Amino acid sequence: MSKLVTIYGGSGFVGRYIARRMAKEGWRVRVAVRRPNEALFVKPYGAVGQVEPFFCNIRDDASVRTAMQGADAVVNCVGILVNEGRNTFMDVQADGAGRIARIAAELGVAKLVHISAIGADNESDSAYSRTKGWGELAVLKSFPKAVILRPSVIFGTEDGFFNRFAAMAKFGPFLPITAPLTKFQPVYVDDVAAAAVQGILGEAEGTYELGGPDVETFEDIMKLMLKVIGRKNIVIGLPQVVARTTAAIGDTVQWLTGGLITNRILTTDQLKNLGRHNVVGKSAKTFADLGITPTPMAAVLPDYLWRFRPHGQYEAIQASAKNLK
Repeated sequence: MSKLVTIYGGSGFVGRYIARRMAKEGWRVRVAVRRPNEALFVKPYGAVGQVEPFFCNIRDDASVRTAMQGADAVVNCVGILVNEGRNTFMDVQADGAGRIARIAAELGVAKLVHISAIGADNESDSAYSRTKGWGELAVLKSFPKAVILRPSVIFGTEDGFFNRFAAMAKFGPFLPITAPLTKFQPVYVDDVAAAAVQGILGEAEGTYELGGPDVETFEDIMKLMLKVIGRKNIVIGLPQVVARTTAAIGDTVQWLTGGLITNRILTTDQLKNLGRHNVVGKSAKTFADLGITPTPMAAVLPDYLWRFRPHGQYEAIQASAKNLK
């Protein structure tokens, strides 16, 4: 019988790419998610019955254990950008990660890959980064040979980064951003998935920081995006006082409503991370150590951001027709 990998968060942005690649490797794939009925789209990634959604709540030991039964390898892709209801940074990124690693060790799982993030730091003033750091410590405590991947901001068809700002560019002549001079190293989602597969197959060990070939400021990344979608918005860096006020108002509304209204615009915690460069460290192991050549933004962005152009896909067709004349 072919080997089995359980991917926690396997229907999410990164997880679905790992699931697809593992199906191509011939493995059975168990996609552990909170809402299996919303993850049915993963089933065609493989042959009939090869890729299956499976209910799991990573806040519960029994649920995590059930989803892991019989697995030869485990991948944890679960992460959040804001606290939402009972899914807090602590519950998901620290305790949840530790729970998965502890149970994987108890069940004798051979390989564990944990998706973290550049900037993970157990002493950070940001709850997001701090719990990412705590999660890494918890994983390594129970599963010392786990492979940890720390990507920079991830881009791809379903991303919440370029799609979000491209959508904003459709409304008005300005594109407001915070911390315009902060540097990022955007990484293509399928490259991250390729690195995870190497960890599952035992072809990688240790911790890797994953960034693409382009290191650019937030402002320059937005200008590249605007060029791709054919819009001439003026990129404006918000003054810190405006950004802090906006974040504080959003956080207050979420608190006053008991979480019924989630602050998805800008949080105080996100502001802390935006003030720090998000690039691969000089001494870190990278894609080069995995033999993977990372994909540049320019090679992928036009493939999915075309829908934000003033005339959608037809703009490219018109341009092509003009070139043929």
